[in-house]
Amino acid sequence: MSALSKDVQIAVIGAGTMGAGIAQVAAQAGHSVLLFDAAEGATETGIEKIGNGLSRLVERGKFTPEEVAGTLSRLNPVARLEDLSPAGLVIEAIVEDLAVKQNLFQNLENICGDDCILATNTSSLSITAIGNALSRPGNFAGMHFFNPAQVMKLVEVVSGSTTSSEIAEVIFSTSEAWGKKPVYATSAPGFIVNRVARPFYAEALRVLEEGGADIGMIDAIIKESAGFRMGPFELMDMIGNDVNLAVTKSVFESFFYDPRYRPSLIQEDLVAAGRLGRKSGSGYYDYANGGPVRDVKTCEQTDFPDFVSVHGNLGITATLVPLMEAAGIKVEIENPKNPDGSIHVGSAELRLTDGSLATERGGNSIYFDLALDYEKATRVALALADQCEKSAVDSAIGLFQALDKSVSIIDDVPGMLAMRTVCMLANEGADVVNQLVCNEEAVDIAMCYGANYPKGPLEWADMIGPEHIEKTLDNLARVYGDPRYRCSPLIRLKARTGNRFRY
Repeated sequence: MSALSKDVQIAVIGAGTMGAGIAQVAAQAGHSVLLFDAAEGATETGIEKIGNGLSRLVERGKFTPEEVAGTLSRLNPVARLEDLSPAGLVIEAIVEDLAVKQNLFQNLENICGDDCILATNTSSLSITAIGNALSRPGNFAGMHFFNPAQVMKLVEVVSGSTTSSEIAEVIFSTSEAWGKKPVYATSAPGFIVNRVARPFYAEALRVLEEGGADIGMIDAIIKESAGFRMGPFELMDMIGNDVNLAVTKSVFESFFYDPRYRPSLIQEDLVAAGRLGRKSGSGYYDYANGGPVRDVKTCEQTDFPDFVSVHGNLGITATLVPLMEAAGIKVEIENPKNPDGSIHVGSAELRLTDGSLATERGGNSIYFDLALDYEKATRVALALADQCEKSAVDSAIGLFQALDKSVSIIDDVPGMLAMRTVCMLANEGADVVNQLVCNEEAVDIAMCYGANYPKGPLEWADMIGPEHIEKTLDNLARVYGDPRYRCSPLIRLKARTGNRFRY
């Protein structure tokens, strides 16, 4: 199905941050937009904010004054819901309340034409449940933008059980015509992004609860090693801890209290204390003086090694070998076909974490964490066996310092930080596919364009190898005895068959 033509009027209900952003997107795409908000003066304020934002973009050379004038001329505030009758597509962006939304769309069915497409921007409510109140539910779907809508590329096109496939296709094509990256999804709790993203916060909070690493350390490793733009605690503070907790609770309840989505008592306590993040002046960090102060513990400089022995196949970490050689370290490789790869430097035996404990291996066993790109990573985390000798620790630190990395030591927690986070993101993404919410490509597009991830979870799973993902999850489940870490059947299938997710 083709996109709506530019002569089709678009209506947006709700002139707050999200509604105004959606209205701006439609107007920039050339549509005449009817903007309605029940609050007096809200539509005018919303259009004024759009104008101010576009003016700043003119100053930065992103738009011409003529383009801005054209966009603003297509934004039309209306005073009554009945004034939306000419619209061919109505997008709702109001309060997240099922009854309120159902009532609104029932009224719109009486106001707009029979062929008008009705769409909700809900991030948490069931599309099927909202549509159940309508006489023409086939014309109703989810059109979930991400904040700020005028910047973020992703649109989740969500079908309820009665949504017409043709209507979903029109919304998809229209989103593309508006310069967005749409993905199809079925109506399931959290859709794609808000569901798949839960482990990004949950694993960081669990490590914090256990005292495995402090807030600054966790954020630093997730950014400097795993390549995420923001650490989980920085991001929760930016989103608002009350908002993040509410989404987690909503997903948890919607999945009938599945432990995989269990909220954290730390976050619950923070919200109870009114520490909501940037908007309240404090959260995980203190913003009273303009920004968070981070004191990330970094190992002191130690001697660089001149010889390393690599035993077996290092898999994804094989890129360390040329880095070591470029640093002037002599590398000897033994038994390259052995899948249990390890790096021996001095008396230390280093391995990529697999969800087990270094202490279980004993001796001078040391685990190092996953990196998105070991060449570009600026920090590497190590976890030491309790029995580890100081000389072995110094050798391990010196090795990564020779590769120009900052080195941080965390407690011997299963899966460390980056690895357990990425494995759980991949696991959730695989389950979303396995449960027919969307396809594999949609997972990666959604998380890259809707959450700014450096790599799609399933593409990352291919990089690491489903076999290692499976092993890590099984070890996490064994160590914790928690069904939260159960491995997706799709991950197991890929691991058993040697297939990959690449679509």
